[in-house]
Amino acid sequence: MSSETTPFFIVSSGRSGTAMMERLFSCFPQAEMHHEYMVHHIQPAAVKYHMGLIGLGEAMNTLRATHAAAIHYSEAPLWGDASNKLSWLIPALQLMFPTARFVHLIRDGRKVASSYFHKLGAECYDDHSTAALQRYYDARGELPAPPPEKKYWWPLPPRGHQQELEFLTYNQFQRIAFHWAEINRTIIHDLDVIPQERRHTVRLEDLVGRADARQGLLNFLGLPWDDRVVGLLNRPHNVNRPEDYPLTREQNEQFKLIAGDVMQSFGYDRRPEYRVAY
Repeated sequence: MSSETTPFFIVSSGRSGTAMMERLFSCFPQAEMHHEYMVHHIQPAAVKYHMGLIGLGEAMNTLRATHAAAIHYSEAPLWGDASNKLSWLIPALQLMFPTARFVHLIRDGRKVASSYFHKLGAECYDDHSTAALQRYYDARGELPAPPPEKKYWWPLPPRGHQQELEFLTYNQFQRIAFHWAEINRTIIHDLDVIPQERRHTVRLEDLVGRADARQGLLNFLGLPWDDRVVGLLNRPHNVNRPEDYPLTREQNEQFKLIAGDVMQSFGYDRRPEYRVAY
């Protein structure tokens, strides 16, 4: 890694503004910014690591060939990647990049689950792809791995997980709700061992609506204020269908059962589901 380049990683559940973060930080000449860098390499490795199919060393080898190489050859003071895929790889990132900074970007899980379900349903926990990964996982090395397409690589509960058997009965929406809760629990757990001065947590809703949240994020990364920040945060990005889909009563009940504890820990349980205007 170049001694003159400091990496930072924005980890989240996805559908939480990571594409927006790429546009925002690309405004700064000090930063080389990416969104889901080398995703077809990182996503399968991240899922395999979380599910116990590969160890820390193999996960680090994947990062060494992708992120470490890119950071080494970067000419920018900051190198960033905003990617939900990295959320499963925080221990490996911390070992490889001991000066890295981490931003935990949070969004109301109801909006995340609805966005995945209605706008990315063909590539997120669809029945066929989930069943293919489950067969591969259950075969314990007797079947080839699915191809490195996004749709195949969304974590299942690892063996011994309290929801391992229940997950088998979930429909697509419930699997997405599991994902939001599981990835945020993992981020919280793995960031807890990183010194406070190198980790920062912020809600997407606060970045959009509060000046102090925007300034706090820039201060954390040592970046100056730029007047373009507000405009970029007010325009949704990576939206293939600009429509808002509030959860149905049934979906709300399912989501609360699966992810209610995480919603409560973030304070979203006390807030009504908001509408997104495009």
